[in-house]
Amino acid sequence: MSIAEKTILAVIPARGGSKGIPGKNIAPVAGRPLLGWTLDAARTSQFVDRTLVSTDDPAIAEVARQLGGDVPFLRPADISGDSASPMLAIDHALAWLKEHEQWQPDYVLLLQPTSPLRLAEDIDAACRLALEKDADAIVSVCEATPHPYLTRTVAPDGRIDDFLKLPGGYPRRQDFPPVFTLNGALYLAKRHILEEKATFYTDRTFAHVMPVERSLDIDTPWELHLADLLLRELSGK
Repeated sequence: MSIAEKTILAVIPARGGSKGIPGKNIAPVAGRPLLGWTLDAARTSQFVDRTLVSTDDPAIAEVARQLGGDVPFLRPADISGDSASPMLAIDHALAWLKEHEQWQPDYVLLLQPTSPLRLAEDIDAACRLALEKDADAIVSVCEATPHPYLTRTVAPDGRIDDFLKLPGGYPRRQDFPPVFTLNGALYLAKRHILEEKATFYTDRTFAHVMPVERSLDIDTPWELHLADLLLRELSGK
């Protein structure tokens, strides 16, 4: 069976009330709302059957609809606060679709709008990998920069010390072992795994490795500014 024969639901969680960047999910980036870049990537994917925007904010819902997004409900406030995990948004979306449309996808793809440089080709590669490995889940990562061996602690009196002790045999940076960090760009899992285990991490979770230049995860005004600069250059604006 090919991945095209599996049904894939993409969920874009876009709650309101961001404190670090007010209105972050619909902030203008390279001439369009931030949310639009993720919607485009999902729509361009060869394998995503439906892309649903889950938000508690009517203003975000309106912008998403103007961009062609599917917003069939407003997420309840009690699962939309600062401490609410994306898993709650997924659980709510799956329950709503089952109750109101009697539809359950084979896979769920979580796409956070704060990763606007992620491409449809990343989504498609993750989908192919899921089938190839019969994976419970696929999570995107990129090479860790700086390398963890270069991290340090600073004592209250200002003295510096290693955070991780450098093992023997790795005296040069080019000899460090490759390590990767979660980049937040995509999380893909079989629906039943999410329903049974409520996590993307099992012993059958595999990595989709993305280049650092597509791994920006916006959390600060500077990162929003950087995304604007990069996407303007990439889109020729």
